[in-house]
Amino acid sequence: MKKFFSFSMATILALALTACGGGATQTAKEQPSTPAPAQQEEKKEEPKESKEKWPDKPINLIISYAAGGGTDVGARMLTPYVEKELGVSINIINKPGGGGWVGWTELAHAKPDGYTIGYLNTPNLMTGYLDPKQNRKENLESFTPIANHITDAGAIAIRPDETRFTDIKSMLEYAKNNDLTATSTGVGSDDHFASLKLNHKFGTKFTAVHNKGSAESQAAVMGGHVDVLFANVGELTKLHESGEIKIIGVMSEERSPFLPDVPTLKESGFDGVLSASARGIGAPAGLDPEKLEILRAAFEKGIKNEEQMKKQSETGLQVDYKDGEDYVKLLKDDEQAVLELSELLGW
Repeated sequence: MKKFFSFSMATILALALTACGGGATQTAKEQPSTPAPAQQEEKKEEPKESKEKWPDKPINLIISYAAGGGTDVGARMLTPYVEKELGVSINIINKPGGGGWVGWTELAHAKPDGYTIGYLNTPNLMTGYLDPKQNRKENLESFTPIANHITDAGAIAIRPDETRFTDIKSMLEYAKNNDLTATSTGVGSDDHFASLKLNHKFGTKFTAVHNKGSAESQAAVMGGHVDVLFANVGELTKLHESGEIKIIGVMSEERSPFLPDVPTLKESGFDGVLSASARGIGAPAGLDPEKLEILRAAFEKGIKNEEQMKKQSETGLQVDYKDGEDYVKLLKDDEQAVLELSELLGW
């Protein structure tokens, strides 16, 4: 009995020790899978850092005219340089119609989170909300100006095979005695204003034919459906160089550096009519100031990039960078210019 008791006690004691040892071994194996407090804290902070990065997804850039026009071409040359600064892609979205106000209405009512921006074209933008017949609630205060990109002088062109007139002087003299159709990218656009101002000052008889964009206007004239092409230097330079159209005059104080052989209206004896379109970038009103500064910095570097400027120049587009107060002043000056022309539009 004593031997049995001793053996049993010894066996139980050994089993107990083995059990304790096995439990300790299992705990030691599991322990490394539990992060240390410092590691847990570090993992919690990582999502916070990624959320603070802005922008962190593609940005939509609305162009209020059809593809192929001056604004569209200039934007597509610029955006790769801005994308490089922002670290995200920029999607160009064409929204033509309503003299530009299909796109601008969408821009004005977009969420002001910086992910929807768009080109602002003057004077077309101002015409759309200053015209009392439109009864629009949107105005210049509906947008946050970012930067001006291009200021493009107005130009007048004809078909190369036109026989009724061959230069700006003979064309304007002909228009004093004969009705001529003229292209326009919308009521109150810079092209439309140009023909109205010529009618008012020199008694010409231009009737505007409104199109959705410059590319449509070009096709109308080249196809013989409209008599005279009113557009901008940047939109017509390549077509002029290729012989598809013939630019006969520019509506600026001095000759365009891209068209040194084309006279101004003043040189041709028709002083007092100037025309140009400013094309800049804006966002909906209410954009967070920090996001605005990020966008302004990126567009400044993109617009001032020498390679980008050279590419714009090669197509006849004049880079005219302005931001902050300078860009706001440009927009307000163009607004005032439209108000001064309100009588010509019957307002």
